[in-house]
Amino acid sequence: MSKIINLRQKRKQATRANKRSASEQNAALHGRTKAEKTLQQTQAVRAARVLDGHKRDV
Repeated sequence: MSKIINLRQKRKQATRANKRSASEQNAALHGRTKAEKTLQQTQAVRAARVLDGHKRDV
């Protein structure tokens, strides 16, 4: 005999799996710590300052 399946439970499991995968994708795209954000901002400011320092006056 085949195994009996509760369709309501399967539907809920599928919904949870979809939400979990969406949250993992969002965490990968947007999830950065405060230290990482400040480090990137500091690096961008330094790069802009170095670039401005190398400009020639014409």
